[in-house]
Amino acid sequence: MEEDGRLDEREAIRRLKHGEAVGLEVLVQNYQVRAVRTAYLITHDLQLAEDVVQDAFLGVYHSMRSFDSARPFGPWFLQGVVHAAVRAMKKTLKEVQLGDDGTEEEAFAQLTAQMESVESQVMSLENSQQIWDAMQKLSPRQRAVIVQRYFLEMSEKEMATELKAAPGTIKWLLNAARERLRVLLVDKGSKSE
Repeated sequence: MEEDGRLDEREAIRRLKHGEAVGLEVLVQNYQVRAVRTAYLITHDLQLAEDVVQDAFLGVYHSMRSFDSARPFGPWFLQGVVHAAVRAMKKTLKEVQLGDDGTEEEAFAQLTAQMESVESQVMSLENSQQIWDAMQKLSPRQRAVIVQRYFLEMSEKEMATELKAAPGTIKWLLNAARERLRVLLVDKGSKSE
């Protein structure tokens, strides 16, 4: 227990392993916003991202008894969210584009506003939009590795462990995704001049 009376993550996991829903409530409070952001960066569909995260938490509730408490929960859970978001994108078999009404763009802005200061939002708005537009042209798998590396700040070693892939494969995926982003951003920059 933490000093303010709330459960800490380890206690929440212990209780959830014993079937106490209060443990899940703590994990939802700790990870929901970050998980939705992660799924949204891959799916570019807020409703789909929320559905992916809800399913991920249900999966946690049903499978927590087999979770290895020696492992950190956050990376394990967010990796599951990434996989689920990629699967959801593959299932829909569509490339996601911004809608004409801008509601998806507004939803993304609201989510990212919690992470950035007002000053940095103003300074990075144009660059963020260009990067965001380019991200939507990546495949779901390429988006996933970019999100894992730069949004979730996972090391290549952590990514290789979580994906059960060779470090060389992770390096190749990241390089391919970065190169595709670079080409898209250069093309965008030359068109705007």
